[in-house]
Amino acid sequence: MKGKDVDYFVALYDVAKVINASLDPLKVLEKIVQCVVKAMNVKAGSIRLLDSRGRMLVLGAASGLSKGYVRKGPILIEESGLDRKVLKGRSIWLENAQTAKDFQYGAMAKTEGIKSVLVVPLMLERKAIGVLRVYADRIRKFHAEELKFMKAVANLSAIALDNARMHETLQTRCDLMAAHKYRIDDN
Repeated sequence: MKGKDVDYFVALYDVAKVINASLDPLKVLEKIVQCVVKAMNVKAGSIRLLDSRGRMLVLGAASGLSKGYVRKGPILIEESGLDRKVLKGRSIWLENAQTAKDFQYGAMAKTEGIKSVLVVPLMLERKAIGVLRVYADRIRKFHAEELKFMKAVANLSAIALDNARMHETLQTRCDLMAAHKYRIDDN
């Protein structure tokens, strides 16, 4: 990156601190996206998660995007060639999202002032559970260090989501066991 040099190790450490600070998935995803946007010096970023049926990507968090763009409509996997490729484990760079045939909302990208987009999968073990995107307001090539940083953040995000879900499941089980114990003790 020209201009301001970014220490991606420090930026990754900041993301790790955010992940360890909370087990609330939405708060964690929001902070992760904010850290990524800042570290990569881009217009915006988002994390979208695959729905339970694997048919669409649902917004988990966004930073730097207008409400209109965020609410533009669903990202349907069958209609988004870009996301089908990313969910198979590939990272994709679009030089110009406004004209790319694989970008589902090119006209909205133009209205939003989005040009280049970098998308990486959130991988949990060998399965994609979502995507991490950054949006630049100009044509921008992303360097190898930036791609490595994005992949590392995406993988940490997937692990954080999985940990939060496991915590929630364990908490529910503990609550059920405690309720059951009180019923037994009351008899």
